[in-house]
Amino acid sequence: MTTHIPIAEWNRVATRDVATNGITLRVFDHGDERPGRPPVVLCHGFPELAFSWRHQLFALAKSGYRVLVPDMRGYGGSSRPADPDAYDILTLCGDLAGLLDAVGADDAVFVGHDWGAAVVWQMALAHPERVRAVAGMSVPVTPRAPAPPLPILRGRLGDDFYMVWFQEPGVAEAALSRNVRRTIVTREMFTATWPEHDDEQLTLPPWLDEDELAHYVDTFEETGFGGGLNYYRNLDRNWTLTEHLADRVVTQPSLYLTGSRDPVGQFMPAKDLDRMLTDPRGHVVLDGAGHWVQQQRADEVNAALLKFLSEVG
Repeated sequence: MTTHIPIAEWNRVATRDVATNGITLRVFDHGDERPGRPPVVLCHGFPELAFSWRHQLFALAKSGYRVLVPDMRGYGGSSRPADPDAYDILTLCGDLAGLLDAVGADDAVFVGHDWGAAVVWQMALAHPERVRAVAGMSVPVTPRAPAPPLPILRGRLGDDFYMVWFQEPGVAEAALSRNVRRTIVTREMFTATWPEHDDEQLTLPPWLDEDELAHYVDTFEETGFGGGLNYYRNLDRNWTLTEHLADRVVTQPSLYLTGSRDPVGQFMPAKDLDRMLTDPRGHVVLDGAGHWVQQQRADEVNAALLKFLSEVG
């Protein structure tokens, strides 16, 4: 069972506001650098925060790594540009490259979950010289789609599918903000009809306590969900912008980790890892785990990451 990190302990972690790529990232910075060891950068997904890596931040720092955990662009204490075009995948990678510049690091081990995984996989392709090694969770690296992805998703999964529903500015923002507690703990998939099911029974998962939930709720009630939703509104634009990277594969040491019950695997199966990863160090599937794997099964995730780090950094 995951041990809950007291909010007071998280709040004592040093933070820095890093100017990068025209914005400011709020970065949690913990642990000391050791000669020859690159920093570890942990990138969260939607709808999460740097806080979602609390178990990994303390475990990795205790094991001798400097850990940098940003609230990603659009989230928490970081800048939240209003223009959806400010959230394309290459811009997000530029944020991370600027973070390394700000801390004086040539490269880092990048670890991402959900949208964070999509960003760190792309980071390995677009800025290979800045990525010592890369680990993705829940979202696998995939080859370039044969056409823009949104029409494909709409054709296969319908207008109700959450990535399609998220496209119209303002609609999902209002629905997700109506009851932030429900948005964070829902066991249902976000769909166009999800807002109508407001009689859903809300129970906390065993890996989240009331103080931890309150941290998420208080933050998203302040910031809203628009920044994170804008990541999805660049799906087709990302396809266009990354055409020049279409033939690249991930050559750095890599790890993929997911839960056997993660619904993302139903529409994004990890069937192309052998094609896309030339130096795989593991494909870990945690039996019974769902999507929020680094919080739900923190001890096992930490063990997998520490093993990976011992091999690559």
